Amino acid sequence: MSQTSHSAPGYSEEQKGLFNRFLASVEYLGNLLPHPITLFAMFAIGIVIISGIADWAGLSAIDPRPEGAKGRDPDGVIEVISLLSAEGLQKIVTGLVTNFTGFAPLGTVLVALLGVSVAEHSGLLSAAMRGMVVGASRRLVTFMVVFAAILSNTASELGYVVLIPLAAMIFHSLGRHPLAGLAAAFAGVSGGYSANLLLGTIDPLLAGITTPAAQMIDPTYEVGPEANWYFMMISVFLIAALGTWVTEKIVEPRLGKYDVREAGPDLPETTIQQLSTVEKRGLKMAGLALLAVAAVLAMTIVPTEGILRHPETGEVAGSPFLKGIVVLIFITFAIPGFVYGKTVGTLKNDRDVIDAMSKSMSSMGMYIVLVFFAAQFVAFFKWTNLGTILAIKGAALLQALSLTGPEVFVLFILMCALVNLSLGSSSAQWAVTAPIFVPMLMLIGYAPETIQAAYRIGDSVTNLITPMMSYFGLILAVATKYKKDMGIGTLVAMMLPYSMIFFIGWVALFYIWVFGFGLPVGPNSPIYYTP
Repeated sequence: MSQTSHSAPGYSEEQKGLFNRFLASVEYLGNLLPHPITLFAMFAIGIVIISGIADWAGLSAIDPRPEGAKGRDPDGVIEVISLLSAEGLQKIVTGLVTNFTGFAPLGTVLVALLGVSVAEHSGLLSAAMRGMVVGASRRLVTFMVVFAAILSNTASELGYVVLIPLAAMIFHSLGRHPLAGLAAAFAGVSGGYSANLLLGTIDPLLAGITTPAAQMIDPTYEVGPEANWYFMMISVFLIAALGTWVTEKIVEPRLGKYDVREAGPDLPETTIQQLSTVEKRGLKMAGLALLAVAAVLAMTIVPTEGILRHPETGEVAGSPFLKGIVVLIFITFAIPGFVYGKTVGTLKNDRDVIDAMSKSMSSMGMYIVLVFFAAQFVAFFKWTNLGTILAIKGAALLQALSLTGPEVFVLFILMCALVNLSLGSSSAQWAVTAPIFVPMLMLIGYAPETIQAAYRIGDSVTNLITPMMSYFGLILAVATKYKKDMGIGTLVAMMLPYSMIFFIGWVALFYIWVFGFGLPVGPNSPIYYTP
């Protein structure tokens, strides 16, 4: 990947200099960081050492929880527990395996992905994305590209590998600049990463990290995968609208008329493969299967005597339906995926389904290794009480600075966006920040579900402008097919307006939704935390 930075046309020399220095700083800081797996291993070792030093120094904090609360020390003082001791070493040795196997995101993500893998490998998701984009009218094509890109987050690779190159081809075939199509799709896939109409693999992953962080303050607190569903659904339409506006009013006019002489030697064909008759029939049958699944699930939760309602209260809150949402994600993708594959011939028997699931599991090797070290870091942080003490002292600082109102979330989202420039993995960043900021913001009165929703904004909006994002090189490679001298700087400059507008618009929506109208970010998700 070329390391040469090029700025977009129309910038002054001073702006070019500032922009190039910004890019150089991002790359320099990013390159200083080791691999995320190494980073978590270092963090885990660091926690062990710091706990010994903090214990020797007598670091402690007054427990803010009321007397008699579960997990509260009788003396009302939280002290650091050293892992640099015989007892600490015993705890580490005996807990290493259970830390890993008990780490909630591991099982939930793998189970959800099994269902998504059937839908993906059968061709259902790809056909659905192509059908949405290729079938859109010329007036709606930009909106549909961004909208489809956001929905593709359910199976993240699909958007990057299939939809972004397809969007560039569609724009080129319509006589529009292909890089504008690439930018629109990239904005939806990556900038709108957390938004979706359906629950995806990212939802249980983040909830599994938020729950133990919240339990530092309230040992009984549970955050479900559906915790941010309402806010993420409405966010789809906001990001789609903002992405369309930025593409048509800012990015495409700056790109100007496309000159084919700018293209590389392997310029893609402009002929776009339409959905075949068999694929259309497969989509129809998959849609009917999805309706049937939805009807069966509705029968378990809509009636007051539904078998998946709470067995004691009869409510949806705390029901097996919500607690088992990961299983429902699996079913919702696997059954329509199998029906589609059976119809079009991509899945002929149980062996094909097993192979599809196996391929997805084999691609998760890196994630499983990451989870092993991330689980140790999270467990060590909880054992030592360092996270709780830092949260209490941080909350006290915020109160001293009078930063306890909703405005604190602007700083929190901005911090997450900046950290994302150098640490691009959503789960890796949240595993590091959640144990500190979830308890801290809970102590000044905000619910973990609200905090997690705010994090997802910051984690998404700067994906577009960081070379540290795992698919950045792939996007650059696609772009160079249409503009042979495309560099990192040109691509970042093209995507920067999306990041800026998404940040402003998404933060505004968060404040209007949560603090303006007082609406929950998900089913049974409180805005405020009351001990």
